[in-house]
Amino acid sequence: MLQPRIRLTSTRWRPQALLQLAQSYVTEASIQPAVTAIPDGVFTQTFEAAPPIVQADAANMRTYKPRTPGLRHLKRPINDHLWKGRAFIPLTIPRKGHGIGGRNNTGLITVRHRGGGHKRRIRIVDFARVEPGKHRVERIEHDPGRSAHIALLSNLQTGTKSYILAAEGMRAEDVVESYIQGIPDELIQSIGGIEDAAMIAAKTAWRGNCLPLKMIPPGTMVFNVGLKPKRGGQLCRGAGTYAVVLGESTEQNPKYHKYVNVKLQSGEVRRIHRDACATIGVSSNGNHGRRQLGKAGRSRWLGIRPTVRGLAMNAFEHPHGGGRGKSKGNRHPVSIWGRTPAKGGYKTRKKSNKHRALVTPRPRNMGKRKRDQGKDS
Repeated sequence: MLQPRIRLTSTRWRPQALLQLAQSYVTEASIQPAVTAIPDGVFTQTFEAAPPIVQADAANMRTYKPRTPGLRHLKRPINDHLWKGRAFIPLTIPRKGHGIGGRNNTGLITVRHRGGGHKRRIRIVDFARVEPGKHRVERIEHDPGRSAHIALLSNLQTGTKSYILAAEGMRAEDVVESYIQGIPDELIQSIGGIEDAAMIAAKTAWRGNCLPLKMIPPGTMVFNVGLKPKRGGQLCRGAGTYAVVLGESTEQNPKYHKYVNVKLQSGEVRRIHRDACATIGVSSNGNHGRRQLGKAGRSRWLGIRPTVRGLAMNAFEHPHGGGRGKSKGNRHPVSIWGRTPAKGGYKTRKKSNKHRALVTPRPRNMGKRKRDQGKDS
């Protein structure tokens, strides 16, 4: 361990320097707290500090010396804590079939720019987390089917294994728990048998724990948020995503009293059922969006095929194709099918199909919000 140093201005030791040196080497073990007698029958409670909710550091990226052209622009997140071996095979299924290439059951391409790539296995992730009890994190793994990392859990009582979405900062040997089915009696007895919401939140709203939205304090960052009770998480499952719990709905209509308002990263506020699940913390691998692949071959390894501009196609392949030179035929930008405009934020949602869970829509100002934030910073 690195020890503190004292810079000497002369060859003679001064008493103040010796005193500072002695104080710098005092350890926490040598400081003995005063012990006070506790009378019998008096309840005492000792709270354990909850692990902090952290976000990914933008500077935690690894670059390489440009020994080859493919390494010059390569940039990766530093994830040295990930498991280096294979996945837990009983919780995986093979990924095969012509659906990998973006084709449907008749063989027609329904999703363009997909095909090839490395062989994969699909990880079966538990998004609902209904099983109660304490679970120990055995390891943090990379999942090729998603941007966030996953954690392999082991039930401390039954020993069953399961995969969950890992929170940022979660490491091996951590202990997490799900309170979807209710608060255990042991926890109630540990806080004196009093069902106080604040004391229960201090014991349960920890990073990586799964709780109903009604039990999460306002202002808490959550991810893997469900939309309906007894279902798994559907929102904020990508790398580095999260939502903020604003509290229960304050509207006068009684039918909205069973909902909780949640603010998404886009600025949208929507109401979600208070019994829906959510995991405390921020989704892991937040630097995923800052990576640079460095060369075209890495995209092909990921199963991403090239994207060709419509202007470079023939006339029968795209509405912008054909002509002499860079000409799209004096036509406004449209999609390859020619039905919807390619720019301008064209909305395809029907006005009759209203968003019933929407409280505050997200700002739609064509990027002005980001430009204003850049000017302020």
